[in-house]
Amino acid sequence: MFERMTNAKLDELHFRSDSSTGLHAIIAIHNTRLGPALGGTRFISYDSTNNAITDAIRLAKGMSYKAALAGIESGGGKAVIIKPLHAFDRNALFNKFGEFINSLNGNYITAMDSGTTMDDMDAIATKTQYVTSTTRSGDPSPYTAKGVFLSIKAAVAYKLGKESLDGVTIAVQGLGHVGGELVRLLAEADARIIICDVDKNKTEHFARCFKTDTATPDAIYQTKCDVFAPCGLGAILNDQTIPQLQCKIIAGAANNQLTEERHGLDIFQRDILYAPDYVVNAGGLIYVALNHQGISHNIIYERLNNIENSLSQIFEQADNAGTATSEVADQLAEDIIFNQQ
Repeated sequence: MFERMTNAKLDELHFRSDSSTGLHAIIAIHNTRLGPALGGTRFISYDSTNNAITDAIRLAKGMSYKAALAGIESGGGKAVIIKPLHAFDRNALFNKFGEFINSLNGNYITAMDSGTTMDDMDAIATKTQYVTSTTRSGDPSPYTAKGVFLSIKAAVAYKLGKESLDGVTIAVQGLGHVGGELVRLLAEADARIIICDVDKNKTEHFARCFKTDTATPDAIYQTKCDVFAPCGLGAILNDQTIPQLQCKIIAGAANNQLTEERHGLDIFQRDILYAPDYVVNAGGLIYVALNHQGISHNIIYERLNNIENSLSQIFEQADNAGTATSEVADQLAEDIIFNQQ
């Protein structure tokens, strides 16, 4: 375990189990050098505890890098709750999880993530002040989606030389809160959209609402498009999927899209422009962090617009160095996190 933490440069790993509620939770704190660790709580099923730990560590690291490049004075952290297989009292479970967060004395602040809702954050808030994305503070998903939309525009301008998304073919994988909102924004921009989700009913609903084309979850990788936008869970760019890709650009909301760091180089070698996920999906973090500090929405939107500039700089530096965008982004983030005095 310590070797895994060292390899990820992870500072802390916390566990909490409670038999009365069925809570099995992991909180990974990557670092607090720039401020308290901020990151959402993921509430999904896992094949094993080991997979849940791996997810927490990878996500916490991604949050550190995301905060650093977004200029947010926060560290990186993430929580994972393994969804119980048996019947459970959801409110009681998240109350108990709130106590767990509170025991860390402000080193970790949580928010919504895959599988959690504002109501869950409200339940956590009855036990700790170290929570955002509550009913009162609002859903960060639209801000994440807006950042992804702006990232796609930046990547299309850089790679394809187009200032508009009109007629650009974009394949969106995953139609959750962020992916669904992204589809709406792309439709308003007159993009040609291809969608897929593991929930067939959801795919059909969005196809009717926005007049999109559809693909199956297995076929989406082979779909010919200008932009592939992964907006589901992570680790979807790997030895099996990368050779199938028929896109020019990858820019989506999913966290930890690269299964291993070397896959960023594989994508580069295929002449596909990869927009690093923790830059692309920073909109939600920007909203959560600044809203938690009482910053005005006008300033938050100004910070969202900076995502385009950050990506353009990463693209240019990668081109000049003849290397993968993922390597450039990682180095920039690490310089901020570990080398600041």
